[in-house]
Amino acid sequence: MTRTTELDATAQADLVRRGEATPAELVDAAVARIEATNPQLSAVLRDRFAAARVEADGDLPDGPFRGVPLLLKDMGCHMAGEETAYGLAPLQAAHVRWRRDSHLAAAFRAAGFVVLGRTNVPELGTTVTTEPAANAPARNPWDPTRSTGGSSGGSAAAVAAGMVPVAHASDGGGSIRIPASECGLVGLKPSRARVSQGPDVGEGWAGATIDGVVTRTVRDTAAVLDLIGRPMPGDPYAAPPLPRPLVEELGSPVAGLRAGLCASPPDERWLDAPECRAAVAAAGRLLEQLGLAVEEAHPAALFDDEFSRHFNTTIAADTARTLADLERVLDREIADDEFEPRNAWYRTSGARMRALDYLAARSWLGSWSRRMAHFWTAADDGGQGYDLLVTPTVGAPPPELGWFTEAGPREEGRRISSFIPWTAQFNVTGQPAVSLPLSTTDAGLPVGVQVVAAAGREDLLVRVAAALEEAAPWAGRRPPLPA
Repeated sequence: MTRTTELDATAQADLVRRGEATPAELVDAAVARIEATNPQLSAVLRDRFAAARVEADGDLPDGPFRGVPLLLKDMGCHMAGEETAYGLAPLQAAHVRWRRDSHLAAAFRAAGFVVLGRTNVPELGTTVTTEPAANAPARNPWDPTRSTGGSSGGSAAAVAAGMVPVAHASDGGGSIRIPASECGLVGLKPSRARVSQGPDVGEGWAGATIDGVVTRTVRDTAAVLDLIGRPMPGDPYAAPPLPRPLVEELGSPVAGLRAGLCASPPDERWLDAPECRAAVAAAGRLLEQLGLAVEEAHPAALFDDEFSRHFNTTIAADTARTLADLERVLDREIADDEFEPRNAWYRTSGARMRALDYLAARSWLGSWSRRMAHFWTAADDGGQGYDLLVTPTVGAPPPELGWFTEAGPREEGRRISSFIPWTAQFNVTGQPAVSLPLSTTDAGLPVGVQVVAAAGREDLLVRVAAALEEAAPWAGRRPPLPA
């Protein structure tokens, strides 16, 4: 008999609906799996098993995922009366408890999910590996000496290891897609404002941040986004409405769509692993077999030399503001030596920044985003008329733990930049992008392929992702952890 922890969230929920499993049984199985595997992986930081068991035995909301276990990233998605520490040692030590549910946490609960705990994150989510000074590093289930990616690395490790079928994630520069790629999962970054960050946040990182999930199947990603992708009154802006629920896109035809392929960055500043190039080439062949028109092409502005400087300006300003907010929560100042060097630099830089410099960066990024949009704009409107862009998700397979930080803070920044030629651009443009586990290295490490659509077109991403999943199934791949 298949263990419930091997099933995706849709299948687990179906067991409950048919009376073949109870929410309590699903929760108990997930807890047992976490207890068996988490000591090897440090994916889950804090559990709420006792509360989860009470909820599973009680009157759960009759949502589509009633009784299905879920983990929340230890960043955002606050639950009333419970801790969220953002990977920050002073916040963790103070055991700060938040006073109200976020809009997203309420949506997860209304869907029937049972929250089992919080997952490991890098400090403040400002890097691409989950190795915080405050906690043990999250380890990749495919090879525990390797990074899980970041900043949703704990969530990705937990789902890949079969602890839960779905976990909350968020993305400011690739933090859903990077861990999905490194852990062999589906990771879809929604369009800007598709998932509300209210009531405590209007926008983060100048509109670059967004919440979502990591899953093992496209159908789970589609179904969960249908439930959480709803605005909250008072949001500063909203994503374009979708034509129909995303689950209705599963199985829809994709023939006739036009995709541009870009397998390599333009120069040696960025990593360009042969395994990542090969994964994109293989994805291109699959898309052609599915009836898409595929050619080598990418937006002319994709690798603009000025992009990183202006994007980092917005990150520094937002980090300084976030830390000021957290100091108010703690009711004390936080010294620079209580942060990792990367975040101390961000705070200092952000605090010294002139308002005019910040606004100039946002203005530049706005103009650049319009140049990027030309690639997806219809030819009748003067654009290039592509429906999709296909790239590697990251520049190399999962690196060894410690690789980013071993050479000191200055080299850490260079290595972070070199590793992500492809992801942060689409946080700034606000476009949806998904990483799919379409390939592996000879050593069996996952290699993700990123597919990007025009703003608001998650429907196209889900349609194409489901077709690729059917053409090259990945559900049977499991990391080599003991049962």
